[in-house]
Amino acid sequence: MIEYDEFGPEKIFEVYNPKVGMRGFLVIDNIALGPGKGGVRMTPSVDKEEVFRLARTMTWKNAMAELPFGGAKGGIIADPKTFDLKRKKLIVEAYAKALKVVCPSMYVSAPDMNTGEKEMEWFAKANGSMKSCTGKPKKLGGIPHELGSTGFGVYHSALVAIEHMGWKPGEITFAVEGFGNVGSFVAKFLTEKGAKLVATSDSKGVIYSKEGLDFKKLSKIKEETGAVTNYPGSIKSSCESILDVEADVLVTAAIPDLVTFANVNRVRVKLVVEGSNIAMTPEIEKVLHDKGILVVPDFVANAGGVISSYVEYIHGTPEKMFRLVEQKVRKNTDLVLKTAKKDAVLPRDAAMKIAQERVRKKMK
Repeated sequence: MIEYDEFGPEKIFEVYNPKVGMRGFLVIDNIALGPGKGGVRMTPSVDKEEVFRLARTMTWKNAMAELPFGGAKGGIIADPKTFDLKRKKLIVEAYAKALKVVCPSMYVSAPDMNTGEKEMEWFAKANGSMKSCTGKPKKLGGIPHELGSTGFGVYHSALVAIEHMGWKPGEITFAVEGFGNVGSFVAKFLTEKGAKLVATSDSKGVIYSKEGLDFKKLSKIKEETGAVTNYPGSIKSSCESILDVEADVLVTAAIPDLVTFANVNRVRVKLVVEGSNIAMTPEIEKVLHDKGILVVPDFVANAGGVISSYVEYIHGTPEKMFRLVEQKVRKNTDLVLKTAKKDAVLPRDAAMKIAQERVRKKMK
């Protein structure tokens, strides 16, 4: 259900082009800090409520990262696995043209699920402005996605949380839900820091090894076979069983609503870092909090991607991006966790208070 409050949503668009079979949504939640910023996802199940939840998350994420962007999100109802690139190109172009009335003046797009650099090139050219989106190819001024800005930020957020728990990175075990564009980079950086990766997953299932998974070997197998489940010698199980893994830390990096009331009691870690958006509801976070499990909220932990988008937006360099991601994510994770401890509240409540105050100041 879409909730209307003092912050928004300010505009909700439904767009449709019967000639190419494009149907989509755009939610501009709040633009007090600047044009709404948020990617466009392409899935067969995306709906207005999901897009709103993500747009609201972007409002807080941009406020927490202290960026001159508001919150927004886009969605196209389509399964890209069922059609070729030509059809996908037509759909993205139709979506971009339909949004010209507000993009880039009130909305700046970016990649999300099933969209990437190629789609952003189509989007920008169809829209007619290079300012209409970030995440473009390098030849159009983009910062390459393969640099892993979001995962780099989640990694630094995890490091701060690990320190907050009184642990050392080289002494902890961790699991990553989703060995993809975000999760693989988190796994890379944490293993390089000495942490032991004991489990990970993709759409094919979960692999687990108490002795630890070799990151380089795992990456090669994923690249060559398309599935982490081909990693030899590991225990294999269904996707949701990532919640059953015994480890110190769980990094979520894939699907929304991974943890629900139906499975929350299966979580066996002591720290959850939300690398994915809306990995669970605030109510579920409260359940985990009451069980003594610390949860770093999504809009705090995974702000690296939108910080990178900002650097691209102002024509900055990859070097500037890495510096800014590390600086902002570490600063805000530390601020949120210390505030939560001082005020005896959930990290999300502490983060929400900080973000809302920043937005309210601009709304006056």
